[in-house]
Amino acid sequence: MNLKTIGYAVGITILAAACNQYRTQVTENGLKYQIFEHDDKARKAKLGDIMTFHFVLKNGSDSTLRDTYKEGTPQKMVLQAPQYKGSFEEGLALLATGDSAKITISADTLYAKIMQPMPPMIKKGSELSFTVKVVSILTTEEFQKEQSEAGTKQKAIEAKLIEDYLVKNNLKAKAVKTASGLYYIPEVEGTGPNPAPGDNIKAHYTGKLLDGKEFDSSKGKEPLQLTIGAGMVIPGWEEGLTLMKKGSKGVLIIPSGMAYGPETNGPIPGNSVLKFDMELLDVVKGQAQPAGAGAPPTR
Repeated sequence: MNLKTIGYAVGITILAAACNQYRTQVTENGLKYQIFEHDDKARKAKLGDIMTFHFVLKNGSDSTLRDTYKEGTPQKMVLQAPQYKGSFEEGLALLATGDSAKITISADTLYAKIMQPMPPMIKKGSELSFTVKVVSILTTEEFQKEQSEAGTKQKAIEAKLIEDYLVKNNLKAKAVKTASGLYYIPEVEGTGPNPAPGDNIKAHYTGKLLDGKEFDSSKGKEPLQLTIGAGMVIPGWEEGLTLMKKGSKGVLIIPSGMAYGPETNGPIPGNSVLKFDMELLDVVKGQAQPAGAGAPPTR
């Protein structure tokens, strides 16, 4: 066999391997999947591990329903035993760190199992496809350690960010800092006792990012009603409201660790310091939450 023949044979072998890699395969349970990238030496997920991955979800018409790349934050999920044959979790269990693949599941089976009506953009009898890229696979202990280290680092970054904001806007002298890192800037002093756990309050609020972009407000709506200490709102609100009195107006500057943390929450990017213009309208001591109370801000 000459060198030309050897080169031709090697080329055919590589092409065959590539075609085999990208072909659609089916598990014993009927799950369809395609592997795009795979490393046999990379860490594979076990039940109970936390998988972090990006994905693009499309319906049977190839319309994108969700894209975590555009959202800017990958999905984190504890790998659990598949709830039914051919589930998304079964596909994830095939993957290792760094792998990319397309996992296709039955829309009918999924919505039958979760017992929810099928939305109009998903047709009966169609399939849903998840194009997945695995970022990391960690045990619970590793994940908790990573989160703790990241939280400590982020806390220092945000402390400097808030300090610079207060100095730039000539607010440092007025701002009251608590042990948690939350700041309260009083504008109008109210009267009466500060709210305590179990008390019911009414308040108006406008929530903004530190760059001034507004993401939520109760202005022009019914005021927010909630019970202090009931876990209905973010920790920064629970603490901040106890610094005010009936009739008070002021500003809360809340580090992400007291708000929504590293995860994106609707219009709020992960690791965002939040600024709330607050007006505490009423404080009722220790009575039950009124029926039909307004909803708390975005959770």
